[in-house]
Amino acid sequence: MAGFKGSYKFTLDHKGRVNIPAKLRRATAGSSYDTFVVTRGLEECLFVFALDQWEKIEEKLESLSFTQSAHRLFIRILLSNACDAVLDRQGRIAIPQNLLSLAKINKEILIIGALQRIELWNPEIFEKYLQQADQSYEQVAEKILFL
Repeated sequence: MAGFKGSYKFTLDHKGRVNIPAKLRRATAGSSYDTFVVTRGLEECLFVFALDQWEKIEEKLESLSFTQSAHRLFIRILLSNACDAVLDRQGRIAIPQNLLSLAKINKEILIIGALQRIELWNPEIFEKYLQQADQSYEQVAEKILFL
Protein backbone atom coordinates (compact mmCIF):
# COMPACT_ATOMS: atom_id res chain seq x y z
CA MET A 1 0.00 0.00 0.00
CA ALA A 2 1.27 3.46 -0.85
CA GLY A 3 1.29 5.86 2.07
CA PHE A 4 -1.48 8.37 2.63
CA LYS A 5 -0.37 11.95 1.99
CA GLY A 6 -1.81 15.40 1.36
CA SER A 7 -4.36 17.56 3.12
CA TYR A 8 -7.92 18.32 2.14
CA LYS A 9 -10.74 20.41 3.59
CA PHE A 10 -14.28 19.14 3.42
CA THR A 11 -17.61 19.69 5.10
CA LEU A 12 -19.53 17.04 7.00
CA ASP A 13 -23.00 16.44 5.69
CA HIS A 14 -26.03 16.45 8.00
CA LYS A 15 -25.64 12.68 8.61
CA GLY A 16 -22.01 12.95 9.77
CA ARG A 17 -20.54 11.67 6.52
CA VAL A 18 -17.33 12.93 4.95
CA ASN A 19 -15.87 12.31 1.54
CA ILE A 20 -12.57 10.46 1.51
CA PRO A 21 -10.59 12.10 -1.30
CA ALA A 22 -10.02 9.92 -4.36
CA LYS A 23 -6.23 10.18 -3.97
CA LEU A 24 -6.48 8.71 -0.49
CA ARG A 25 -8.93 6.02 -1.57
CA ARG A 26 -6.51 4.95 -4.32
CA ALA A 27 -3.75 4.51 -1.73
CA THR A 28 -5.64 1.64 -0.05
CA ALA A 29 -4.70 -1.88 -1.00
CA GLY A 30 -6.32 -5.19 -1.82
CA SER A 31 -9.81 -6.31 -1.05
CA SER A 32 -10.17 -3.90 1.86
CA TYR A 33 -10.02 -0.82 -0.36
CA ASP A 34 -13.49 0.29 0.68
CA THR A 35 -13.35 -0.58 4.39
CA PHE A 36 -11.79 1.58 7.08
CA VAL A 37 -11.66 1.63 10.85
CA VAL A 38 -12.20 4.99 12.54
CA THR A 39 -11.11 5.52 16.12
CA ARG A 40 -9.95 8.07 18.62
CA GLY A 41 -6.58 9.53 17.69
CA LEU A 42 -4.09 11.63 19.60
CA GLU A 43 -3.99 15.42 20.07
CA GLU A 44 -7.77 15.68 19.56
CA CYS A 45 -7.98 14.13 16.11
CA LEU A 46 -9.48 10.93 14.76
CA PHE A 47 -7.47 8.15 13.14
CA VAL A 48 -8.78 6.36 10.06
CA PHE A 49 -7.03 3.13 9.10
CA ALA A 50 -7.50 1.04 5.99
CA LEU A 51 -8.60 -2.42 7.10
CA ASP A 52 -5.25 -4.06 6.29
CA GLN A 53 -3.39 -1.48 8.41
CA TRP A 54 -5.89 -1.87 11.24
CA GLU A 55 -5.22 -5.60 11.29
CA LYS A 56 -1.53 -4.80 11.92
CA ILE A 57 -2.57 -2.53 14.82
CA GLU A 58 -4.63 -5.36 16.28
CA GLU A 59 -1.63 -7.70 16.08
CA LYS A 60 0.41 -5.19 18.09
CA LEU A 61 -2.40 -4.84 20.62
CA GLU A 62 -2.55 -8.61 21.06
CA SER A 63 1.11 -8.58 22.09
CA LEU A 64 0.41 -6.20 24.99
CA SER A 65 0.12 -7.61 28.49
CA PHE A 66 -3.32 -7.63 30.09
CA THR A 67 -1.58 -7.48 33.47
CA GLN A 68 -0.21 -3.99 32.77
CA SER A 69 -2.69 -1.25 33.68
CA ALA A 70 -1.40 1.17 31.01
CA HIS A 71 -1.84 -1.52 28.35
CA ARG A 72 -5.38 -2.27 29.48
CA LEU A 73 -6.29 1.41 29.54
CA PHE A 74 -4.95 2.04 26.04
CA ILE A 75 -6.67 -1.02 24.57
CA ARG A 76 -9.97 -0.17 26.23
CA ILE A 77 -10.00 3.44 25.07
CA LEU A 78 -8.80 2.72 21.54
CA LEU A 79 -11.11 -0.22 20.88
CA SER A 80 -14.19 1.15 22.64
CA ASN A 81 -14.06 4.08 20.22
CA ALA A 82 -13.28 2.03 17.10
CA CYS A 83 -15.89 1.43 14.42
CA ASP A 84 -15.96 0.07 10.90
CA ALA A 85 -16.66 2.53 8.12
CA VAL A 86 -17.43 1.36 4.59
CA LEU A 87 -17.25 3.75 1.66
CA ASP A 88 -20.62 4.47 0.06
CA ARG A 89 -21.06 4.99 -3.69
CA GLN A 90 -20.07 8.67 -3.35
CA GLY A 91 -16.79 7.80 -1.58
CA ARG A 92 -18.01 8.88 1.87
CA ILE A 93 -17.72 7.29 5.28
CA ALA A 94 -20.01 7.92 8.23
CA ILE A 95 -18.35 9.16 11.41
CA PRO A 96 -20.26 8.35 14.63
CA GLN A 97 -21.32 11.34 16.72
CA ASN A 98 -19.30 10.25 19.76
CA LEU A 99 -16.09 10.40 17.69
CA LEU A 100 -17.02 13.74 16.12
CA SER A 101 -17.56 15.07 19.63
CA LEU A 102 -14.19 13.73 20.85
CA ALA A 103 -12.42 15.59 18.03
CA LYS A 104 -14.69 18.65 18.33
CA ILE A 105 -15.57 18.37 14.64
CA ASN A 106 -18.80 20.17 13.83
CA LYS A 107 -18.99 21.07 10.16
CA GLU A 108 -15.57 21.78 8.68
CA ILE A 109 -13.12 18.88 8.63
CA LEU A 110 -9.45 18.74 7.73
CA ILE A 111 -8.30 15.42 6.29
CA ILE A 112 -4.59 14.71 6.47
CA GLY A 113 -2.73 11.77 4.98
CA ALA A 114 -0.21 10.49 7.56
CA LEU A 115 1.44 7.48 5.88
CA GLN A 116 -0.32 4.44 7.41
CA ARG A 117 -3.39 6.36 8.50
CA ILE A 118 -5.65 9.26 7.69
CA GLU A 119 -6.24 11.89 10.36
CA LEU A 120 -9.47 13.87 10.72
CA TRP A 121 -9.17 17.25 12.46
CA ASN A 122 -11.19 20.26 13.37
CA PRO A 123 -9.18 22.80 11.28
CA GLU A 124 -9.00 25.30 14.15
CA ILE A 125 -7.65 22.70 16.58
CA PHE A 126 -5.05 21.58 14.03
CA GLU A 127 -3.91 25.19 13.53
CA LYS A 128 -3.66 25.64 17.31
CA TYR A 129 -1.72 22.38 17.57
CA LEU A 130 0.83 23.67 15.04
CA GLN A 131 1.12 27.04 16.76
CA GLN A 132 1.67 25.49 20.18
CA ALA A 133 4.39 23.07 19.06
CA ASP A 134 7.48 23.51 21.19
CA GLN A 135 9.78 23.07 18.19
CA SER A 136 9.72 24.35 14.63
CA TYR A 137 9.34 22.10 11.60
CA GLU A 138 13.02 22.74 10.80
CA GLN A 139 14.17 21.76 14.30
CA VAL A 140 12.19 18.54 14.19
CA ALA A 141 13.44 17.74 10.67
CA GLU A 142 17.02 18.20 11.80
CA LYS A 143 16.55 15.77 14.69
CA ILE A 144 14.60 13.15 12.78
CA LEU A 145 15.92 13.20 9.24
CA PHE A 146 19.55 14.03 9.75
CA LEU A 147 20.69 11.86 12.63
